[in-house]
Amino acid sequence: MNKTKHEFRANTLPALLMVGPVTLIMILLIAVPLIYVAVMSFCSIDEYYNVTFKLTLDNYIRLVNTDYLKIYAQSLGIAVVTTILCILIGYPFSYWIARTKSKKKKILYMLVIIPFWTNSLIRIYGWRTFLGTSGWLNSVLMGLHIVKEPVDFLYQTGTTVLGMVYCLIPFMILPLYTAIEKLDSSLLEASSDLGAKPVSTFFEVILPLTSSGIFSGSLMVFIPCMGYFFVSDILGGGNSDMIGNLIERQFQSGNNWPLGAALSIILIIVTLILVKLYQKLGGDMDSLGV
Repeated sequence: MNKTKHEFRANTLPALLMVGPVTLIMILLIAVPLIYVAVMSFCSIDEYYNVTFKLTLDNYIRLVNTDYLKIYAQSLGIAVVTTILCILIGYPFSYWIARTKSKKKKILYMLVIIPFWTNSLIRIYGWRTFLGTSGWLNSVLMGLHIVKEPVDFLYQTGTTVLGMVYCLIPFMILPLYTAIEKLDSSLLEASSDLGAKPVSTFFEVILPLTSSGIFSGSLMVFIPCMGYFFVSDILGGGNSDMIGNLIERQFQSGNNWPLGAALSIILIIVTLILVKLYQKLGGDMDSLGV
C-alpha cells in the first residue's frame, strides 16, 4: 500500500498537477461552449424570440434554403479566390525571405509579423477610409486628372476580396516560409547541373517539395475567410455576405440563436473535414497549431 502511494506521489501526482489545470481550462473554455452551441442548435424559439429547449431539426432543415445556398456559394467563391491570390502573392515573397542570406531577412520577416500587432478591425477601417470617395486614393486619382469625379471602390465583391487577402496573407506566408526554408539547396544545384531550366526546376523540384506549405497555408486562409464577417460588413457593405455574416446576423438582428448555432456547427464540421483531409494527405499538424 505504501509503495502504491509512493508511486502515485512520484509519478501520477506531478503529471496531474501539470496537466490538470490545462485540462480544466480546455474543458471550461472549449468543450463546454461547444456542447452549449451544439445543444442550442437543436432548440426552438417562441413567438417572442425566446429560446425554448424544445428539441427539433428545423434549424438544420432551414439551412438548405435557396437564399442560404447562394450565400454558401458566394462564401466559397470568395474564400477560393482569396486563397489563390494569397498563394500567388505569398509564395514569391516567402521564397525571397527564405533564400535571403543577409540581415534583410529579419526585416522582411518582421514585415509579415508586424500586422499582428494591430487589431485587424482597425486596419480594415483604414482601408475603408483609403478607398472611400473622399479618401486618399480618390484624391490622388483626381489630382493626377486620371478621373474627373470620385470613384466608389467600396461595397463590391472585389473590395471584400482585397480586405480578406490583406488580413489573411500572413497566414499564407508563414507556412510557406517554413517549407521553403527547409528546402535543400543541393537539390537545386543538382537540377541546374543536370541542365534543367529555372522554370522546370521550380515545377519539378521546388513546388513538389514545398507543397505541404502551400496546403497548410491554404487551409489557414480558407477556413478563417469563411467567418471573417467584419471584412465583408465594412468593405462589402452587405453586397458580398459570407457564412460568418449569416451567423452574426442570427445572433444579433435576427435574434435567432438556435439557427445561428446550427450554422456555427456546420462551419465547425467543414473545418474538421478540411483538417482531417490535410492530415490524410500527410500534412504536419504542428504547422496548423493543432
